[in-house]
Amino acid sequence: MKILLIGSGGRESALAWKIKQSPKCSELFVAPGNAGTREIAENVPIQPHEIVKLLEFAWRRGVGLTIVGPDDPLALGIVDAFQTAQIPIFGPTRAAAKAESSKSYAKQLMASVGVPTANFQIADYPKGALDIVGQHFRDTTGVPIVIKADGLARGKGVYVCFSLEDAERAIDELMVRRIYGDAGDRVLIEDFVPEVASGQEISLHAFTDGRSISMFPSAQDHKQVGNNNQGPNTGGMGAIAPVPWFTKDHRKIVETRIVESVLQGLAFDKRKFVGCLYPGVVLTPQGFLAIEYNARFGDPEAQVYMRLLKTDLVVICLACIEGRLHEINVEWNQGFAACVVIASGGYPGEFQTGYPIVGIEDASKIPGVQVFHAGTTLRDGVVETAGGRVLSVTGVGTTLKDALDCAYEGVKHIHFEGMHYRTDIGLRALTTRN
Repeated sequence: MKILLIGSGGRESALAWKIKQSPKCSELFVAPGNAGTREIAENVPIQPHEIVKLLEFAWRRGVGLTIVGPDDPLALGIVDAFQTAQIPIFGPTRAAAKAESSKSYAKQLMASVGVPTANFQIADYPKGALDIVGQHFRDTTGVPIVIKADGLARGKGVYVCFSLEDAERAIDELMVRRIYGDAGDRVLIEDFVPEVASGQEISLHAFTDGRSISMFPSAQDHKQVGNNNQGPNTGGMGAIAPVPWFTKDHRKIVETRIVESVLQGLAFDKRKFVGCLYPGVVLTPQGFLAIEYNARFGDPEAQVYMRLLKTDLVVICLACIEGRLHEINVEWNQGFAACVVIASGGYPGEFQTGYPIVGIEDASKIPGVQVFHAGTTLRDGVVETAGGRVLSVTGVGTTLKDALDCAYEGVKHIHFEGMHYRTDIGLRALTTRN
């Protein structure tokens, strides 16, 4: 079977690595891919948002399965277009993907089906947003508030505001200056949850065919750019799976109250969800709260998940598309996986690209290490930096410490000008006992 994978980041590099292992995969195309996917697949120079071109390519080359990595094409309706053309595709329709593409819709959906979440308000205009935050800071002293762009903002667009001035600045950037474009047409204003700020948010992915679900192990992203969860949010600086303190009882609560209930709500709303759904959740003294929902594999969560997934990914995706996930026993390898993201200097702000990268081959020779590419390109036979998040270095081990040691040993061998990475990935999980 010919398979088309859409995207170019570390997530897609990991997915391509796993797909290529499937006996069902006769040929793999990645659009547009990166220097890493080029080694195992044919890169196709089509961007994820160019849906018509992707559809034409899939039809012309006889693609039997398409898997969507990033969120943008899902929000644009790529699944609807491929379904109309009767080309099997893994991912939710545009209507179902609204669980991620609109934070306000997701919050309203949570409220309607009883999913526990932080209190929130929605504003469609700057004045309304200013009135809400003004009232908040008049009524409370020293209590932060969170302001989020309603639409997709590449893992950014979230502001924790400790003062009225902070809030006014956030509203100006999102709704007036519109630094994230249409994502700021509407804003979500919600209560501050301290456990999120401390880096204790958990990612819980689930495969689903719209009726049955199969839960992944727990994972934890590290979103802030600096150690100890300092600095601005990024697309993710590393991940671990599973989370040591996250128990079977925790998993059952999240599965029932936060995953199954929202899938039922989507179906009731005529937005049947097929693909990979993952909520971000956090454990508070009042229990688990849902922070948000995502309609695809996480990045960098996918990098650790693909190291642990034992079952053929292609088989799972086809079962979801065909409505027979209940027939598949999805298995996971024992042990732990860790991912350390190496980023360009200046990321998530301004950064330079085009720097040669050395040491990837040396890192890959270390037992247990697998390096996934993200912001890379090949120029004259040399791998160079081409983005903010450049590489995802992953390691596996019997214990979480073993997996982290393995990943960081791989990181030591890689060098390029200005590179930086967090040195504390997974450390909080090693010492936390919730």
